[in-house]
Amino acid sequence: MSSTVKRKYKSRRREEQAAETRTRILRAAHDLFASQGYGLTTIVEIADEAGVAVETVYGAFRNKPTLLRQAWYLTFRGDEVDVPLFERAEMQTILAEPDLATRIRKHAAFCTTNHRRIAPLYTALLGAAAAEQDAADLLAWFRDRLLDVATKYAKAAAKTEQLAVSEQECRDIVFAFLDGTLWQRLVVDRGWTDARYADWLGELWISQLVKPRPRRSSRRRG
Repeated sequence: MSSTVKRKYKSRRREEQAAETRTRILRAAHDLFASQGYGLTTIVEIADEAGVAVETVYGAFRNKPTLLRQAWYLTFRGDEVDVPLFERAEMQTILAEPDLATRIRKHAAFCTTNHRRIAPLYTALLGAAAAEQDAADLLAWFRDRLLDVATKYAKAAAKTEQLAVSEQECRDIVFAFLDGTLWQRLVVDRGWTDARYADWLGELWISQLVKPRPRRSSRRRG
């Protein structure tokens, strides 16, 4: 009995160590892709940065394109679990908010946090896409995903019956801000804080997307 327990313990520990090694490799890949570019980064450099053998990197990820995609997943989603961010609990909690203006403010804050997290690697992707097909493919996939997210978001917004525009226009307006380009311009280039940007984005979306609240009529006293 004790030997069975011991084998299970060893197996679980090996799995934990393998997961830790994968994460270390992916974080090393992220840092190198972001700092020196995807095209200039080699598997050997990633292995050195992660403190593992080159064979370990190849054994875990096979090639550099897979490393790029998995590093993106880890950065954007926070883990390698194949569940889109839109379907995760935090976003579903936001979508459960019945008041559309409140929902939009929460979503703007959520997007701002994501922009902060993905900005270095996304900037590297943009720079590499013109010359590196792997980066161009991942960038195209990401933009397709953003359009899908904007489509689902607009559909959910339309169900509240609080939209001031069509579902299609809501989709397009939300989509225009999801890649973080404007966040980069205002926060990184112009020095805005994340809080200021999130507040501004929320109010901008509300002004464009949400029906004005009806004013209460006031009766004069006779």
